[in-house]
Amino acid sequence: MSAGAQAPSATPSGFVSSWGNLLRKPHALYDLRSRHDEFPRISPGETVIPYGNGRSYGDSCLNIGGGVVRTRALDRFIQFDATLGVLSCEAGVLLEEILRIVVPQGWFLPVVPGTAQVTVGGAIANDVHGKNHHRAGTFGCHVRQFELLRSDGRRLTCSPLENPDWFSATIGGLGLTGIITWAELQLRSVAGPVMRVEKERFGDLGAFFALSEEADRENEYTVAWIDCLGRGRHLGRGVMQRASHMPWSADPAPATGAAPPDRDVSRLRSIPFVPPVSLVNAASLRLFNSAYYHLEGRNRGETREDYTRFLFPLDSIRNWNRMYGSRGFLQYQCVVPDRAAPRAVQDLLESIAASGLGSFLAVLKRFGAVRSPGVLSFPMEGVTLALDFPNSMEAVRLFGRLNSIVSAAGGRLYPAKDARMPGILFRSGYPQWQAFTRFIDPACSSSLWRRVMEGA
Repeated sequence: MSAGAQAPSATPSGFVSSWGNLLRKPHALYDLRSRHDEFPRISPGETVIPYGNGRSYGDSCLNIGGGVVRTRALDRFIQFDATLGVLSCEAGVLLEEILRIVVPQGWFLPVVPGTAQVTVGGAIANDVHGKNHHRAGTFGCHVRQFELLRSDGRRLTCSPLENPDWFSATIGGLGLTGIITWAELQLRSVAGPVMRVEKERFGDLGAFFALSEEADRENEYTVAWIDCLGRGRHLGRGVMQRASHMPWSADPAPATGAAPPDRDVSRLRSIPFVPPVSLVNAASLRLFNSAYYHLEGRNRGETREDYTRFLFPLDSIRNWNRMYGSRGFLQYQCVVPDRAAPRAVQDLLESIAASGLGSFLAVLKRFGAVRSPGVLSFPMEGVTLALDFPNSMEAVRLFGRLNSIVSAAGGRLYPAKDARMPGILFRSGYPQWQAFTRFIDPACSSSLWRRVMEGA
């Protein structure tokens, strides 16, 4: 054990939840305070799972009946080469904290998800993707190396050249291979925090496919919002959003949105409490979807926006997950390969519209051909659809119908946002799961992993 290192012991058990607020159950709590700490002391037969900032939606970061290792305190920056754009930091550092430091120096994270409130360790373990997958691939594509702490005390430095099998297993490995303590990332250069943004309304699903091909070719970031309540000739209508980084000098007008270096959390809008019932319902959805479709895409003019406004719109509302009420919410994100996408996405949207359970956080996006190094990485070349639903039995029944469509199309679901995926769908969607199992740390498990391994 290195000087100053310690093996954390459990504190009294505490209630732990993920961002979907579906389950709030007691766990044994362990805390890593330093990247030099040893693997926690756990009882024989007990298991743990790393827990960063808890932004996974379902149960991939939960371990009901076991423990979690909280890594948020691993929040130190180790080294930053501002000439080459190479950053080393501990695994508990938030993406927001990285951007706050590097953007003023002309650098940016090559891939970010829809929230900057994600730890580096969580971004690697879930191999997160963003609106620029067609160009940059996943987060794991830009990880140079990391340290993996195993329960037997080993510390493996993992990179494409050193322990490459462990590198591939841990990227997208859902925290099951051990604890990531630090990582080294390759950043990309940008001229400033301003983005050129354009929005365009489209009337149906066919128009989406035509627009997305053009948008991906000409823009760094693309994503479409979809009106899931649209039916008939309006099925798949939505708003295409596209953006690229641009320098301040090319910006003739002030950018909208809060400036990231001075982000004042105390001034963010907030949902202060959990309402007894969901604020997302059929009436509010119809009103929101109609307004958003007609207002957001009414003109094609370019705007200048701070990157936070385009890439992380919901981060401006603290605790937005509370709007779904005390029962929480379910997210369903799937990807289907290109060859099956037009029919599969149509079938998915028709099933959702027929259920009346439309989502106002519904996005449609094309994934590109950039391959991830991760064995269990979610993206594949094709089309991904992501939706949020208030937790209900109706939503669970709808998921069964959606699962059948995704399975028949040769697609898969995103474990980081899942709470209901049946094991057979996981195993068919991730055919390398058996090869992956030999890298699982015997002291690591999660509620999701036990669920998808049932019957294996």
